[in-house]
Amino acid sequence: MERVRRSRVDVPAEKPRRTPQEERDDLLAYAFRALGGRALTESELRGKLEKRSDDPDLVQTVLTRVQELGYQDDAHVARAEGSRTSVGRHRVRQTLKRRGVPEPLIQETVAARDPDQEAESARTLLERRWPALARKRDPRASAYAFLARRGFGGDAIWAAIREVSAAAGAEVGAPEDDADE
Repeated sequence: MERVRRSRVDVPAEKPRRTPQEERDDLLAYAFRALGGRALTESELRGKLEKRSDDPDLVQTVLTRVQELGYQDDAHVARAEGSRTSVGRHRVRQTLKRRGVPEPLIQETVAARDPDQEAESARTLLERRWPALARKRDPRASAYAFLARRGFGGDAIWAAIREVSAAAGAEVGAPEDDADE
Protein backbone atom coordinates (compact mmCIF):
# COMPACT_ATOMS: atom_id res chain seq x y z
CA MET A 1 0.00 0.00 0.00
CA GLU A 2 1.32 3.38 -1.02
CA ARG A 3 1.41 6.20 1.43
CA VAL A 4 0.41 9.64 0.30
CA ARG A 5 2.55 12.28 1.82
CA ARG A 6 0.80 15.50 2.57
CA SER A 7 2.68 18.68 3.04
CA ARG A 8 1.71 21.23 5.54
CA VAL A 9 0.16 24.29 3.91
CA ASP A 10 1.94 27.44 4.95
CA VAL A 11 -0.41 30.25 5.67
CA PRO A 12 1.22 33.50 4.75
CA ALA A 13 1.59 35.86 7.62
CA GLU A 14 -0.18 39.17 7.32
CA LYS A 15 2.02 41.88 5.89
CA PRO A 16 2.75 44.55 8.41
CA ARG A 17 1.12 47.87 7.60
CA ARG A 18 3.51 50.29 5.99
CA THR A 19 3.71 53.81 7.26
CA PRO A 20 2.91 56.70 4.89
CA GLN A 21 6.60 57.66 4.97
CA GLU A 22 7.62 54.15 3.86
CA GLU A 23 5.07 54.25 1.03
CA ARG A 24 6.37 57.66 -0.05
CA ASP A 25 9.99 56.49 0.07
CA ASP A 26 9.19 53.35 -1.93
CA LEU A 27 7.31 55.32 -4.59
CA LEU A 28 10.08 57.92 -4.75
CA ALA A 29 12.69 55.18 -5.19
CA TYR A 30 10.58 53.69 -7.99
CA ALA A 31 10.35 57.10 -9.67
CA PHE A 32 14.14 57.45 -9.61
CA ARG A 33 14.56 53.95 -11.07
CA ALA A 34 12.06 54.74 -13.82
CA LEU A 35 13.83 57.99 -14.66
CA GLY A 36 17.17 56.18 -14.65
CA GLY A 37 16.13 54.21 -17.72
CA ARG A 38 15.23 57.21 -19.89
CA ALA A 39 13.91 60.72 -19.58
CA LEU A 40 10.17 60.63 -19.00
CA THR A 41 7.60 63.34 -19.41
CA GLU A 42 5.43 64.33 -16.47
CA SER A 43 2.51 62.48 -18.05
CA GLU A 44 4.52 59.28 -18.54
CA LEU A 45 5.92 59.34 -15.01
CA ARG A 46 2.50 60.11 -13.52
CA GLY A 47 1.08 57.07 -15.34
CA LYS A 48 3.81 54.81 -13.98
CA LEU A 49 3.35 56.12 -10.44
CA GLU A 50 -0.42 55.75 -10.61
CA LYS A 51 0.03 52.07 -11.44
CA ARG A 52 2.01 51.68 -8.21
CA SER A 53 -0.18 53.70 -5.86
CA ASP A 54 -3.88 54.29 -5.42
CA ASP A 55 -3.28 57.55 -3.54
CA PRO A 56 -3.38 60.52 -5.97
CA ASP A 57 -2.00 62.87 -3.32
CA LEU A 58 1.03 60.62 -2.80
CA VAL A 59 1.60 60.41 -6.56
CA GLN A 60 1.49 64.21 -6.82
CA THR A 61 3.83 64.61 -3.85
CA VAL A 62 6.41 62.25 -5.36
CA LEU A 63 6.08 63.86 -8.80
CA THR A 64 6.55 67.33 -7.32
CA ARG A 65 9.60 66.22 -5.34
CA VAL A 66 11.25 64.62 -8.38
CA GLN A 67 10.67 67.83 -10.35
CA GLU A 68 12.01 70.01 -7.53
CA LEU A 69 15.19 67.97 -7.54
CA GLY A 70 15.51 68.43 -11.31
CA TYR A 71 15.16 64.79 -12.30
CA GLN A 72 12.02 65.31 -14.39
CA ASP A 73 11.52 68.23 -16.75
CA ASP A 74 9.24 68.26 -19.79
CA ALA A 75 11.30 71.07 -21.35
CA HIS A 76 14.41 68.88 -21.24
CA VAL A 77 12.55 65.99 -22.88
CA ALA A 78 11.19 68.34 -25.57
CA ARG A 79 14.65 69.81 -26.28
CA ALA A 80 16.14 66.34 -26.59
CA GLU A 81 13.43 65.24 -29.01
CA GLY A 82 13.70 68.51 -30.95
CA SER A 83 17.44 68.07 -31.43
CA ARG A 84 17.11 64.67 -33.14
CA THR A 85 18.41 64.97 -36.69
CA SER A 86 17.07 61.67 -37.99
CA VAL A 87 13.46 62.88 -37.88
CA GLY A 88 11.55 65.87 -39.20
CA ARG A 89 9.45 68.43 -37.42
CA HIS A 90 6.21 66.50 -38.01
CA ARG A 91 7.63 63.43 -36.24
CA VAL A 92 8.90 65.59 -33.38
CA ARG A 93 5.43 67.10 -32.94
CA GLN A 94 3.75 63.70 -33.08
CA THR A 95 6.18 62.11 -30.61
CA LEU A 96 5.90 64.93 -28.07
CA LYS A 97 2.12 64.93 -28.32
CA ARG A 98 1.98 61.15 -27.80
CA ARG A 99 4.27 61.47 -24.77
CA GLY A 100 1.95 64.03 -23.15
CA VAL A 101 4.00 67.21 -23.48
CA PRO A 102 1.87 70.39 -23.21
CA GLU A 103 0.98 72.00 -26.57
CA PRO A 104 2.76 75.35 -25.95
CA LEU A 105 6.02 73.49 -25.29
CA ILE A 106 5.51 71.40 -28.43
CA GLN A 107 5.00 74.53 -30.53
CA GLU A 108 8.09 76.15 -29.02
CA THR A 109 10.19 73.05 -29.72
CA VAL A 110 9.03 72.71 -33.32
CA ALA A 111 9.52 76.45 -33.97
CA ALA A 112 13.09 76.22 -32.65
CA ARG A 113 14.07 73.68 -35.34
CA ASP A 114 16.16 75.17 -38.15
CA PRO A 115 14.57 74.50 -41.56
CA ASP A 116 17.98 74.50 -43.27
CA GLN A 117 19.29 71.94 -40.80
CA GLU A 118 16.19 69.84 -41.34
CA ALA A 119 16.70 69.91 -45.13
CA GLU A 120 20.34 68.91 -44.62
CA SER A 121 19.28 66.04 -42.37
CA ALA A 122 16.79 64.81 -44.97
CA ARG A 123 19.50 64.94 -47.64
CA THR A 124 22.00 63.07 -45.44
CA LEU A 125 19.48 60.32 -44.65
CA LEU A 126 18.54 59.99 -48.28
CA GLU A 127 22.17 59.78 -49.40
CA ARG A 128 22.65 56.76 -47.17
CA ARG A 129 19.52 55.02 -48.43
CA TRP A 130 19.67 56.09 -52.09
CA PRO A 131 21.52 53.02 -53.43
CA ALA A 132 18.73 50.74 -52.18
CA LEU A 133 15.95 53.13 -53.18
CA ALA A 134 17.37 53.66 -56.69
CA ARG A 135 16.85 49.96 -57.44
CA LYS A 136 13.12 50.24 -56.82
CA ARG A 137 10.61 50.62 -59.64
CA ASP A 138 9.88 54.23 -58.66
CA PRO A 139 12.83 55.55 -56.62
CA ARG A 140 11.31 59.01 -56.27
CA ALA A 141 8.12 57.69 -54.66
CA SER A 142 10.09 55.33 -52.43
CA ALA A 143 12.41 58.15 -51.34
CA TYR A 144 9.46 60.44 -50.65
CA ALA A 145 7.74 57.77 -48.56
CA PHE A 146 10.96 57.00 -46.69
CA LEU A 147 11.47 60.62 -45.64
CA ALA A 148 7.77 61.31 -45.04
CA ARG A 149 7.61 58.42 -42.56
CA ARG A 150 10.38 60.13 -40.66
CA GLY A 151 8.35 63.32 -40.41
CA PHE A 152 10.07 65.56 -42.96
CA GLY A 153 7.99 68.11 -44.87
CA GLY A 154 7.46 68.11 -48.63
CA ASP A 155 9.84 70.99 -49.33
CA ALA A 156 12.74 69.33 -47.54
CA ILE A 157 11.94 66.00 -49.17
CA TRP A 158 11.82 67.28 -52.76
CA ALA A 159 15.01 69.29 -52.28
CA ALA A 160 16.76 66.20 -50.93
CA ILE A 161 15.47 64.01 -53.76
CA ARG A 162 16.67 66.50 -56.40
CA GLU A 163 20.13 66.85 -54.85
CA VAL A 164 20.76 63.19 -54.17
CA SER A 165 19.42 61.92 -57.48
CA ALA A 166 21.40 64.56 -59.40
CA ALA A 167 24.56 63.56 -57.56
CA ALA A 168 23.82 59.92 -58.39
CA GLY A 169 23.38 60.78 -62.07
CA ALA A 170 19.65 60.16 -62.33
CA GLU A 171 17.29 62.93 -63.34
CA VAL A 172 14.48 63.07 -60.82
CA GLY A 173 12.35 66.12 -60.13
CA ALA A 174 9.19 67.10 -58.38
CA PRO A 175 5.92 66.08 -60.07
CA GLU A 176 5.33 69.63 -61.36
CA ASP A 177 8.73 69.47 -63.13
CA ASP A 178 7.48 66.52 -65.19
CA ALA A 179 4.36 68.41 -66.31
CA ASP A 180 6.43 71.14 -68.00
CA GLU A 181 8.01 68.75 -70.51
